[in-house]
Amino acid sequence: MATSAGTAALLRAAAASSCQRLLLTARSGTGRVWGPRAAGFGPGRLFHASARLCSEDKVTVHFINRDGDKLTAQGKVGDSLLDVVVDNNLDIDGFGACEGTLACSTCHLIFEDHVFEKLDAITDEEMDMLDLAYGLTERSRLGCQICLKKSMENMTVRVPEAVADARQSIDMSKNS
Repeated sequence: MATSAGTAALLRAAAASSCQRLLLTARSGTGRVWGPRAAGFGPGRLFHASARLCSEDKVTVHFINRDGDKLTAQGKVGDSLLDVVVDNNLDIDGFGACEGTLACSTCHLIFEDHVFEKLDAITDEEMDMLDLAYGLTERSRLGCQICLKKSMENMTVRVPEAVADARQSIDMSKNS
């Protein structure tokens, strides 16, 4: 049986590893993506809750919206960029429609070269969703898959001019 000190150590370990929730995402036999959000834990909360307990480090992020407006928000180290948008109620139309379950590509963002080069490796599932995104570039990633690090302080990301929700294209093909 775990002691409270043991539990605290486990929470610190979970918070220390960046975006461990991504490793939990797996595909079911139906092709739907299952992960912490699909299981009802809400936007990025399974491991991020422990990160919030252990770290008060905040990172400032600048989003250039589709209309050219600059939106600035803060998130805690370990939060995904989707979490930053949701937690700060940023007005980015259609952003994160699937709540980070890798099912829509609406959180598509374009990164600056110097930031993009330092991002963690992309997964096959993220690449599949990016293939369905409008305005794809060599520096495109999904915001739900990118977790904040202190080295990202004051980074600027651009929201593409158009949004594609992969779930809608799937639904439309079923109805045809």
